[in-house]
Amino acid sequence: MTERSSTPRLRTGRAARPPLWRCPDCQRRFANRNQTHACGRSTLARHFAGKPRVLLDIYRAFLRALRSCGPVTVLPEKTRIAFQVRMSFAQLTPRRRWVDGHLVLAEPLPSPSIRRIESFSRRNHVHFFRLTSVEDITEELRSLMRRAYAVGEQRHLRDR
Repeated sequence: MTERSSTPRLRTGRAARPPLWRCPDCQRRFANRNQTHACGRSTLARHFAGKPRVLLDIYRAFLRALRSCGPVTVLPEKTRIAFQVRMSFAQLTPRRRWVDGHLVLAEPLPSPSIRRIESFSRRNHVHFFRLTSVEDITEELRSLMRRAYAVGEQRHLRDR
């Protein structure tokens, strides 16, 4: 008698990704069951209230660039605006005169757009940037955004 795996398989033989877990309190979805987080939501309006119009323009251009990769969930939180596919892979924080943000990549990739990189594990490298105008969303940054989107899909975990 052969033993069958309880993990569903795709036609490629790779394990299918499990469904997202939903926090029973705030209803946010996560790739990991019981993911540590702060329940509570904010609004986009709160993030941009009283700030220069250019910051909203930067946010909209950034979101358009992300959505060119595929569907994205926007999660306005108390201190940031997170972007998620299966997992959060990017965030923006509007400040007084600019927007700070980061992208999560599977490897450290220094580039002119990136101010610093913090590595948290072998496949989790946070790349920090600052945007002062829509023009700061360069093709080089868009390339990093595409890589981060793949991390949001958890494609980087399939290469194990």
